[in-house]
Amino acid sequence: MKTFDAKSYAPPLNINGFISANQVAPTNLVAHWTFNNTLADSISGTKGVATGTTFSGGIKNYGLALQGANNAYVVSNVPPAVQNLHSFTISTWYNMPLNVGATGLIGIANPQGFWGNFDIFFDNGGTATTGVLKVHVFNNGASSTGVDAWEGGYTVNNPWNSWNNIAVTYNDTTSTVIVYYNGSKIGTNTAAGFAPLNWTGAKQMVFGALQFQTDPSLTAATGSQGWAGYVAGSMDEVRVYNRVLSGIEVSSLVALQGKGK
Repeated sequence: MKTFDAKSYAPPLNINGFISANQVAPTNLVAHWTFNNTLADSISGTKGVATGTTFSGGIKNYGLALQGANNAYVVSNVPPAVQNLHSFTISTWYNMPLNVGATGLIGIANPQGFWGNFDIFFDNGGTATTGVLKVHVFNNGASSTGVDAWEGGYTVNNPWNSWNNIAVTYNDTTSTVIVYYNGSKIGTNTAAGFAPLNWTGAKQMVFGALQFQTDPSLTAATGSQGWAGYVAGSMDEVRVYNRVLSGIEVSSLVALQGKGK
């Protein structure tokens, strides 16, 4: 008797012409943290250093993920390709319980600023069924002088205890920031006078906390804050592209990753 082979009958998943996440803008992918039992950027080899983190089950078929906890985070040097970004797209998956205190997912540190050069975080004020998502971008590397671009707070529904995606694009020609949640656009903002982006002075970055929650703090501007916390959950598949992905590319990336492709 012939054995049934589903692959022989079912066509491969095709979303907007892509059949895997790795087909979305592959030549523009300049940093990629898989967290599959490693803290290294798979493109540059830049390795992070863990404080209290471990690894746990990742999203779908992506192996393992970074597992955080209270007072746990990963600090890494900023890969050169990230330091040299102008326009960009940054995407991450997370799976965490309701945040206790303002909780940073990804931060590119500014050693002279209270906030970093780039911050994705959930602010205080979430409930069992909603979260307050904020994104902050600063345009001037290691300086205290520059321009802030604040996006949010966006109220997102059912953000806890399941895998969700956050993606942020920045267009250095128009100074426009777009925030996506699970592949859908939730906010657009043009920051007057923001361009050009200059992160060449950005030396460190953090996963799982805001820049001032590390020990020692990644910024001289402040230390640990009682109103801030840590990702007591998982993060996976952090990808950085050196151009603005289109809405179709973002939604395709999220849909394919969500199906383990």
